[in-house]
Amino acid sequence: MKKHWIILITIIVVLLAFGAFMLYKTYFLPDSRTRKVIAFIRNPNANADMMIPAQSRCGDAPFAIPTSGMIGFIWDDSFRPGHRHQGIDIFGGTDVGETPVYAAYDGYLTRMPDWKSSLIIRIPSDPLQPDQQIWTYYTHLADSDGNSLIVDDFPPGTMEVYVPAGTLLGYQGNYSGTPGNPTGVHLHFSIVRDDGNGKFLNELEINNTLDPSPYFGLALNARENKEAVPLCERP
Repeated sequence: MKKHWIILITIIVVLLAFGAFMLYKTYFLPDSRTRKVIAFIRNPNANADMMIPAQSRCGDAPFAIPTSGMIGFIWDDSFRPGHRHQGIDIFGGTDVGETPVYAAYDGYLTRMPDWKSSLIIRIPSDPLQPDQQIWTYYTHLADSDGNSLIVDDFPPGTMEVYVPAGTLLGYQGNYSGTPGNPTGVHLHFSIVRDDGNGKFLNELEINNTLDPSPYFGLALNARENKEAVPLCERP
């Protein structure tokens, strides 16, 4: 019985130590992306060199940047043990409803009837794998109470409306899904796999999403890019 208690206490100590290390690594290391995001949000004007303008392209990448701001968190970043980020977060450094969001690539837009802050765009032919269909997902386009910031052209229930790249979709917001419990003002963007039957998979699972790096021509995979804020190469 005593041996069992020793094992249990050892496991708890190891888990606490791992949690403390992850907290330190995420929030306190000088070069952590989280620290850079916090610094940008507090003073975007002083960190303007971290911003990428909306609708710009990096090299010959097929996708345009969907909104202006700092790409703070990237694909497979982890904010806590067990969490894997499914896309990228772009922080505009502005108030709710001020920073426009545009379609990154041509496709067919759907907004499900109960979606307050989200849109998804079907791309019938993936520009990198033309025999595959993919979907691009945009969310947090509402204020903290769930008042939508999506443009009136795409009301709830919109299905399969063609939108070319550069179409105005809405504005960055801070809706978390829970009214009155806001996130930071940003756009969350992800590339979602098709289920093989013409439907999108659940975006909340990272294995249902694609690494956005080759689509934007940026280092957007946290496995390779541990700390840096992704930026287009400057001439």
